[in-house]
Amino acid sequence: MKKNRRVYLNSFFIILLLLFFSQSFSGHGLKAQVGGEIKVEIKEVEPFVYCSLPRQGSFAEVEAAVGELLQHMQAQNVFPTGSMVGIFHSDPTMSDPEKIQWEVGFPINEQTIVQPPLSKKIWSFKTVAVAVHVGPYDKTGETILKMREWLEANGYVQNGPVLERYLDSDSGNVSRTN
Repeated sequence: MKKNRRVYLNSFFIILLLLFFSQSFSGHGLKAQVGGEIKVEIKEVEPFVYCSLPRQGSFAEVEAAVGELLQHMQAQNVFPTGSMVGIFHSDPTMSDPEKIQWEVGFPINEQTIVQPPLSKKIWSFKTVAVAVHVGPYDKTGETILKMREWLEANGYVQNGPVLERYLDSDSGNVSRTN
């Protein structure tokens, strides 16, 4: 019988999804095929500092939130050091999207100072499961669900937010069909 392991589920969004786990996992480098298309890989990543703009409600408001985030970052001379991230603190597939707690942000230098409404945070999860999503942004939920199925089948329990990293922040560059 497989032992359940507590898991921090955090996905890097749109093109790349990363799921962060507690450090109790010992099978680093494990790869698996999910649903014939999605590969999941367990690996170690470095923590990073980021600034973000918190939101509650439908993730359909992401474009407006990103615009506001960029305005505040520019006004405060805050410069990103990596790709944009979206973080879901509640399940993005829940039936009432108005209750979803989420934020958008960017990695920043550790020494950077931010002021409200921006927040400065540290992403400290180290052991992650990684899967690449290729296709329309509105289909990433399917990839997250397949990753959750893989986690459950392999004895993991979600224990944290979903973190999504946008490798291409321009949705016009992403095909609307799979």
